[in-house]
Amino acid sequence: MKVTVDQEKCCGAGQCVLIAPEVFDQRDEDGIVVLLDAAPPAALHGDVRESAEVCPTAAIEVAGEE
Repeated sequence: MKVTVDQEKCCGAGQCVLIAPEVFDQRDEDGIVVLLDAAPPAALHGDVRESAEVCPTAAIEVAGEE
């Protein structure tokens, strides 16, 4: 799995951080997403996919199979 984020699209909702804090964080100054792990371990793939699905601006892109 490869994860990318588009910080330009991010609105700072923070759902990704709540679902997968090992993979996503937010900048302190504006809440924009920060990608912590572009290639998370298999155990986190479900959480990462859920994060991408609930992102209100589709700022998270997931490629590859589990």
